[in-house]
Amino acid sequence: MSIRNILLGGAAVFALTLPTQASERLLIGSTSASSSHYGYFVAVAQLVNERVTDVETSVVETGATLDNLRRIQRGQVDLGLVTTNVAHHALAGTNEFDGQPVETQLLWVYTAAPQNVVVRQDAGVSSMADLKGTRFNPGIRGSATEQTSEAVFEALGIAPAHVRGSTTDVVDMIKDNRVIGYVKSGAGTRLDASTLDIATFTPITVLSLTEEQQQILRAEMPDISVVDIPASPDDGMPAYTTWSFGVGVAASPDLSEETAYQIVSTIMEDETAQANAMAELRGVNLADLTMTYGTIPLHPGAYRWFSEQGIDVPAHLMPASAN
Repeated sequence: MSIRNILLGGAAVFALTLPTQASERLLIGSTSASSSHYGYFVAVAQLVNERVTDVETSVVETGATLDNLRRIQRGQVDLGLVTTNVAHHALAGTNEFDGQPVETQLLWVYTAAPQNVVVRQDAGVSSMADLKGTRFNPGIRGSATEQTSEAVFEALGIAPAHVRGSTTDVVDMIKDNRVIGYVKSGAGTRLDASTLDIATFTPITVLSLTEEQQQILRAEMPDISVVDIPASPDDGMPAYTTWSFGVGVAASPDLSEETAYQIVSTIMEDETAQANAMAELRGVNLADLTMTYGTIPLHPGAYRWFSEQGIDVPAHLMPASAN
């Protein structure tokens, strides 16, 4: 029995009510069942099963991005959750995939993770360059935030004195002035809960990239996006520019163009199911997110959908078949 058949029959698969005459069975790699992202993929699978003719899907609980990409490479899942920075490295055969590239293509991006550089206002730090030599947390140990922010600082020639710790530890250290700040993923374009907790009694500043720094990151780090965050009256934060990666769905190139097209069309046309599964998606334009945060070429089926909508697809998202 193949590994794929074991997955289809085992307890790791979330089986949904499926069409009785489906001719194509797809496995979707997600993440831990305790994550809100797992619930999102259950909603995605339900949409596909209800609205795409002759396709049935099941959600597999996995170890998220790295695990999903390796399963795509081994043919154990057909599509799944990825962060856009890691997907870029997988396709390029760099970092964790050094010398072992994964042939994968982007379907869509459904949420963004702007990386906020948060510091105490009394730290005397007004720019990224001022972080040099300061006691600063680059992100939770082992996280994509930590890995990416360290690469960003290296590219910009900035060397803080990094302090490691859990979110709880670092929040306490910032409040006690044992470290001056940290890098923390935002909740969409808003500050996350831990940053708001700090700001309750400790005035904070979110640092912004300079024009020169933006140019350096665009040239040297194609795995991330440079994004403008609008002012937030609720948080009292002015507009700023930072780096970000997205969370999206990548697929095996073996997924047919027609199936990919039908899936992407279904996802883009949905106005309720995805937002009900993940509240931060309410009112979000998934097409805009995909164009902004995508880092690898679109699957030909996805590209076909975006092209039909008259959307200007950036060169780096164009599939080889479209060139």
